[in-house]
Amino acid sequence: MEPEAVAETDAGKDLISIILADDWSVSLHLAPLPVIILLLVAVLAWLAVRWHYGRKFSDFEIDSAELGLGDHKVSFRPNDTDRQIAYSIWVELSTRKIGLPIDAEDDVIAEIYDSWYAFFAVTRELIKDIPVSKVRGNSTSKIIDLSVEVLNEGLRPHLTKWQARFRHWYERQMDNKVDAEPQELQKQFPAYDELVEDILAVNKRLISYRKKMNELVRG
Repeated sequence: MEPEAVAETDAGKDLISIILADDWSVSLHLAPLPVIILLLVAVLAWLAVRWHYGRKFSDFEIDSAELGLGDHKVSFRPNDTDRQIAYSIWVELSTRKIGLPIDAEDDVIAEIYDSWYAFFAVTRELIKDIPVSKVRGNSTSKIIDLSVEVLNEGLRPHLTKWQARFRHWYERQMDNKVDAEPQELQKQFPAYDELVEDILAVNKRLISYRKKMNELVRG
């Protein structure tokens, strides 16, 4: 009698068969149904993994027009490095008088400039500290480019035009009027209305930038 070992289901149908031949070689035979089931499970697992990571790292788009930086859009698929960068920037914007609404009546312009300058320096250092291996990534390079653009096109033009002129005037006025309230004194700046209009426009762009970084962090 030919030696043979067979694994059967309760219904007596051969789904998995182990055959021992005359030459003592062993072969494994699978019925079509288990093969189909295994293939189906593998496909479902692959789809689940693809859906999970596609959901976690979906495409993210920033319309630069919303930031007042032009009419182009920045689209990329963020990774964890990008989210860490965005989080660090968001914290700086949210804890300084830069990504929060400015009150033209009560806020002191000199203090706003102090906050803006500090943010400029911190963001520049943050970008410099990103490993070059990460910068090579397409998504990370895009978020860095956007941040540099916000600094150079959103913040620097105002500081270049107004900061030195205002500070020079303001410090002289404070020396002459020791008891003057800064909020009232700054209104006497010769180009005050134009300065405030520009400073509020920059503030609006920075608030939009902060919101975009928050959206990127929270996915």
